[in-house]
Amino acid sequence: MPSILSISALSKHYKSGLKALDEVDLSIERGEIFALLGPNGAGKTTLISIVCGTVSMTSGTITVDGHDIAKDFRAARQRIGLVPQEIAVDIFETVWNTVSFSRGLFGRAPNPAYIEQLLRDLSLWEKRASRIIELSGGMKRRVMIAKALSHEPDLLFLDEPTAGVDVNLRRDMWALVRKLRDKGVTIVLTTHYIEEAEEMADRVGVIDGGKILLVEEKAALMRKLGKRRLTLALQEPMVTLPNELADWSLSLERGGCYLVYSFDAEVKDTGMPSLLHRLGELGIDFKDLDTSRSSLEDIFVGLVERAA
Repeated sequence: MPSILSISALSKHYKSGLKALDEVDLSIERGEIFALLGPNGAGKTTLISIVCGTVSMTSGTITVDGHDIAKDFRAARQRIGLVPQEIAVDIFETVWNTVSFSRGLFGRAPNPAYIEQLLRDLSLWEKRASRIIELSGGMKRRVMIAKALSHEPDLLFLDEPTAGVDVNLRRDMWALVRKLRDKGVTIVLTTHYIEEAEEMADRVGVIDGGKILLVEEKAALMRKLGKRRLTLALQEPMVTLPNELADWSLSLERGGCYLVYSFDAEVKDTGMPSLLHRLGELGIDFKDLDTSRSSLEDIFVGLVERAA
């Protein structure tokens, strides 16, 4: 099945000399949830803005569902929904009129039943006659999402959609995203809340300095780059690590009360049994142990640090 979004050699250079994007290649598969992660200034919003037509590219090609965004902009843009970081609506208009008007902007015929269901899904139905100025910040964010979905796009961009919103909206957002994916909508999510990517994404891309560092299926990425940690609660605190333990990647934490061993769980010999045996030989006792796997956040931080 062809990709719904194909980006090739995309660059954005400013006269100041800043390279916001540098030869970016990216392909988004139809029906997936793709999380694009990166620190502030990495190029996430610039990339989305170029695809959506609000920022011009310096070079490269982009197609949306087979439509070139430069040569066939109207057809390409009609397939895209965008929830930007900033809330931009007519504050004196009602919720219903705002969402309905947005649908008309994309040439869609009126569909009150669809708009009603959309507002119900976003817990906006009771506020349909309210003016935007009367809504809370969280409700305004819901209106932005409804606007982006009003014309039934095939590809939805969520640019930091839950930044600064309440827990209830974040939970509703997650549920809505899954429901949209089940209906065949492709979703590209940028977020600072890496747990969102870990919870929802099928694939993860990491961008920094305008370059794509990695694109990988989330599960494969966790297996490939995720380390495991063995944490031992020591009977007696240690000031320094003895030379006899130099063969293992160890560290002391919390005032020497915990001995931590980081290892790759995918290798045949993790080194854990031999470490425990060696500790016994050295008379280093522990009262408890725990193992944990690296989170997506740990992996992300490591990738960005290595690229710096």
